[in-house]
Amino acid sequence: MAEELEIKLSLTPGALNQARQWLLAQAGVRAGGEKTLVNRYYDTPAGELNRQKVALRVRQAGDRYIQTLKTQGEFVDGAHKRQEWEWPLTGTELNIGLLADTPVGEGVNLAELTPVFETNFLRRVVMLEGANATVECALDQGSIEAGGQARDLCELELELKAGSADALLVWARELAAEIPVFLNLISKAEQGYALAGLHQPSPLPDSDPLVNRVTHGLARAWLTGAMDRELGSDLAELAGRPGLPDHLAKDVAWLQGQLQAGQSVAVLASQSVRLGQFQLALLALEDQAR
Repeated sequence: MAEELEIKLSLTPGALNQARQWLLAQAGVRAGGEKTLVNRYYDTPAGELNRQKVALRVRQAGDRYIQTLKTQGEFVDGAHKRQEWEWPLTGTELNIGLLADTPVGEGVNLAELTPVFETNFLRRVVMLEGANATVECALDQGSIEAGGQARDLCELELELKAGSADALLVWARELAAEIPVFLNLISKAEQGYALAGLHQPSPLPDSDPLVNRVTHGLARAWLTGAMDRELGSDLAELAGRPGLPDHLAKDVAWLQGQLQAGQSVAVLASQSVRLGQFQLALLALEDQAR
C-alpha cells in the first residue's frame, strides 16, 4: 500500500498542449514517455464500492496489466491525499482474491463485481525536477464511457514523487498564471460514476475547511453545469470572511455574479486564467494562515 498526493487541473485540449509546451520550456524539466491507457472500473450492481468511497480498476498499458484500488482519502491544500494498492496482472480479468486484505475485503460481495465504466486516454508525461521536489506531470486526453454515453477527458495531474509537497501548489500556480486551468477535486472515477448514473458528488461536511468546501463546490458545478445551494452558501461565507484580501474579495464577487447569472463553471474556466488563479491563490492564502 502506498500514499498518493496529487493536484489535478482540468482544461481544454488547446490549453493542455499549451501547458506542455510551457512546461518543457522551463528549467529542470524533461519530457517523459507517451502511452495509451485503457481503464475499466468495477463495482457491484448496488454501487457498494462507491458508497465506501473507493475505486477499483484494471488498467492496460501496452502489454502490461495493473489492478488498482484507491480510497477517496482527503483533500490537503487542494491536493488529493489517498491510499493506493497496486498489483500486476497477467491479463484483463479482475483478480478478486487480491482484495481480501484491503478495506473492501469485508462487507462487499466481491463475486458481484462487474464493469461499470471506462476511462481511456493518451498520457504524456513530463518530469519536473526542482531543488526541493520531484514532480511527475501527466497530461491526459481521451474520454470517459459508460452505458453508451461518453464525455471528454482532458486533465493535467501533478503528482509528488519525492521532496516537499509545497512544490505541487507552486507548479500549479505558475501554470495558472499562463494558461486557463481549473482546480478539480472530482476524480476520473467520480466522473465515470456520474456518467453511469450511479453517483453525484455530495457537498463536503460543514466541518471541512471553508476553502475546501468552496473548491469542491466549484468542481461539483463544473461536473453538473449548475451551482447548488451549498456552493452559494459557502461563497457567501467566504465573501464575509474577515481579513480576506481585496483581490480575492473582488474575485468572489465576480464569481458570485457570474454563477447567479447562469454562467457555467466550465465556460468560466476555459475563457481566461482568472478562475484558476483565484482557486490557487485561495489555497495559498489558507496554507499561509496555518
